[in-house]
Amino acid sequence: MVRSIDSQDEQALFDMIDKWLERDVRPVVKKFDHADEWPADLVGQMAEFGLFGATIGQQYGGLGLPATTYAKLVMKISAVWMSITGIFNSHLMLALAIEKFGTEAQKQQWLPRLASGEIRGGLALTEPDAGTDLQGIRMTARRDGDDYIINGTKTWISNGIHGSVFALLVKTDPDAVPRHKGMSLFIADKREGFTVSRKLEKLGYKSIDSAELVFDDCRIPADQLIGGAEGQGFYQSTGGLELGRINVASRGVGIAEGALALAVDYAKIRKTFGKPIAEHQAIQLKLGEMATRAQAARLLTIDAAQKFDRGDRVDLEAGMAKYFASEAALENSIESMRIHGAYGYSKEYDIERLYRDAPLTCIGEGTNEMQRIIIAKQLIKRSEDA
Repeated sequence: MVRSIDSQDEQALFDMIDKWLERDVRPVVKKFDHADEWPADLVGQMAEFGLFGATIGQQYGGLGLPATTYAKLVMKISAVWMSITGIFNSHLMLALAIEKFGTEAQKQQWLPRLASGEIRGGLALTEPDAGTDLQGIRMTARRDGDDYIINGTKTWISNGIHGSVFALLVKTDPDAVPRHKGMSLFIADKREGFTVSRKLEKLGYKSIDSAELVFDDCRIPADQLIGGAEGQGFYQSTGGLELGRINVASRGVGIAEGALALAVDYAKIRKTFGKPIAEHQAIQLKLGEMATRAQAARLLTIDAAQKFDRGDRVDLEAGMAKYFASEAALENSIESMRIHGAYGYSKEYDIERLYRDAPLTCIGEGTNEMQRIIIAKQLIKRSEDA
């Protein structure tokens, strides 16, 4: 379904988010980030704003935002604090899997509570020995009457500690050829046999829990198999990655623009040789490159989101946006840190956080090495189909 939003409603949403960022988020970012502490109050506020239902259809209690509006929203928040966008984005990938591929009964049961933030969760795909190659997962689900018995371990799962339900990719037929035909996706809520083994410590992307999840003879009801049919899991789990890559690209844009804003502000007040460093050509060259890089990343990301909203296939465009915007985030954060000089290396200034957060965007939702391969393959395929 093609979604749209009135321009006035969109602006009202953005104005609300801008005020919230300045009033409630910016003043506490350092406190939570440096302590790697879960921002419970901010999560509650995001639920009140409807962000946990941002892309969920209005018929299920969500905001029903188009991808373009959602991308701009993520850019705004990421320019201040990227981590909190991950709290609702991973959750929305779970919701997307249910809304796009679930039975109507599954949608009615789960989506309203996900949209309200009553229950929160994420996407559980990655395993210790299987990340980019999802077909290499080892977690199994064996049918036993009205249940499936699930065994295995997932790792690097966002919202793993504070979330309560996950879209869980398993193998219902480990011997299937090709391998992807033996994979299924479940709605897995926390219950007996489902435990969180540990929190994974990270360089950046603090305050959102990344955890290891262990399933030991965990019984999941058969009616929680997404779509009700085995063997569709690989298609269902990758079906949301295009929106996920647009989200990561948007985070990259936010970091790139946030780093630029910090650099401009600092360059105007820091003086050397009797004048602000913004008047030195060496700094102007950096700012010019940073501004161009950030704007190019924004336009690539908006282009991918607009095509997604039109219902077009966007693996090429989403891959380009994710690749370029994440590299822009990394480069702008480094350049901004250098403009800040010694203060950029200090925890007293925000740029060090952007510098730590930026590398995640180059890894999440498929590494940038993989993105370039996807771009090239789609480029060749489209030229053959033309």
